[in-house]
Amino acid sequence: MSDAVNVGLLALRVGLGLVFLAHGIKHARSRIKTTAWFAGIGFRSPGMQWLASTATELGVGLLLLAGLGTGVAAAGVIGIMTVAFWTVHRKAGFFITAFMKRGVDVEGWEYVATLWLIAAVLAITGAGEIAVDWQITIDGVHLGELLDGRVGGALVLGAIAVSAFQVLAFWRPEDVK
Repeated sequence: MSDAVNVGLLALRVGLGLVFLAHGIKHARSRIKTTAWFAGIGFRSPGMQWLASTATELGVGLLLLAGLGTGVAAAGVIGIMTVAFWTVHRKAGFFITAFMKRGVDVEGWEYVATLWLIAAVLAITGAGEIAVDWQITIDGVHLGELLDGRVGGALVLGAIAVSAFQVLAFWRPEDVK
């Protein structure tokens, strides 16, 4: 892998990791507000939703920053963004500024889609050689080499499936008054 590709993957990883770490810290500090928000958009067990999303955001943020288990961390991002797209952002249209034009109270899905795509790229390509994944070897093979390509694609599909389960099992927007 070329130095330019490795630096590019590092930049994607660190940028995405910082975004998710910041969201996780924000949600950890605002448990009551975030739990009420989950309830307000129709999620059953909003306290559990808060815990799961906050722990995932913190975990994937730290893992992406380190480049450890990058495919799994990227799948966590894909899971959160898939749920966010389906339950909140899709109705507002593509542009993040759509709420200003349409009178709806949520942003469009372009930001969610961008984070989703960055995570998919990282899951499929791996973290690159500037990552902890590249320092760990199993039977002489770098962990980073084991967690890319087909495995990354499978992780992406698995994250979508888990997200679909979460939405089907817990999201009931018709219950919101």
